[in-house]
Amino acid sequence: MLRFRFEPGDFARVRFLPRPAPLVELKLALMMTRRRDSTMLFGRWRRDIDHRLPPTTRPLWDLLQATSGPAFLDPISQDLDEGLDLVRGTPPATVRAQLEWLHRPPTPWLRALVNSETAAWDLLDRGLRDAFHSVLDPAWPAVRELHAAEFTRFALHSAEHGTEAALTALSPTSTWNNTTWTIPATRTREIPLAGQGLTLLPTFHWTHEPLVGTWPNQPTLLVYPAGPGFPLPHTRPEGDPLADILGTSRARILRLLALPHTTTELAAHTGLSLGTASTHSAALRRAGLITTHRAGRSVQHTRTDLGRLLTEAGAEEAPQHQHQVMIRLPPATPPKDRPPARPHP
Repeated sequence: MLRFRFEPGDFARVRFLPRPAPLVELKLALMMTRRRDSTMLFGRWRRDIDHRLPPTTRPLWDLLQATSGPAFLDPISQDLDEGLDLVRGTPPATVRAQLEWLHRPPTPWLRALVNSETAAWDLLDRGLRDAFHSVLDPAWPAVRELHAAEFTRFALHSAEHGTEAALTALSPTSTWNNTTWTIPATRTREIPLAGQGLTLLPTFHWTHEPLVGTWPNQPTLLVYPAGPGFPLPHTRPEGDPLADILGTSRARILRLLALPHTTTELAAHTGLSLGTASTHSAALRRAGLITTHRAGRSVQHTRTDLGRLLTEAGAEEAPQHQHQVMIRLPPATPPKDRPPARPHP
């Protein structure tokens, strides 16, 4: 069991990364290729990956296994080059400690990494870069679309039902007992958030239990599986993920409201009746995605910060330097006392 212990302030510090993290997704995809379960679904995909990976990626298998890999390989970054720079900047003491904890055999290449030898780090950089282009490049459009849909779904669920309900929806078998959120897992781990909050990152290549990263005086990171449960297609999924969540008309209205519009203008731009445009605007306002104010005899609508984030999540033109987005909601109330949940079988 993973038991996340919330303090009152942690409910207001739940964050959702607005875009996928390339090196996190890569590390988990490579770990999936080492697993030998789910053969019916992933067997062909694993064989395909093995054939496509170039020889420059072979050193990575000194670091990665089916269920583990050093944390310095996958820093949180939404840009591949920035992430590779962060990997290269890992302090030697951190590299040494993580390799010792993972019980990796001290090969000459790993010793050279610990000793900060340039050639060894060049080899790691080249291996990660070539692995990303071989494994993730074909599926990256699908990853971006799925991430945008997951971001939107969590934000809307939070706005309508609160943080507790939105977190529970990420793992339907999870339970709350007072201020402790419990997710079924093979090993029991107590995770006090200690007022630092929780950062959420979905992954679409990992199909097993969630993974947790903790650092002193920083938010806890929860990486949870959100994919379809089978290998992703190598093309962009059809459709509009925002429309899949909101509906086509509401998604169009939300995008139009990058600039203020009256209800009459929204109806004219979308081809909707005035009453239908008003109904959709009211629904978006209740979800916290737009605001409405009177301007003379008419009312004008415009997007809120949350609405802007939902329309920009996964967009190619969105800025790449932002690392986290806090979804600002009304002050959350800690869940009421409940009887202890029955153990998950």
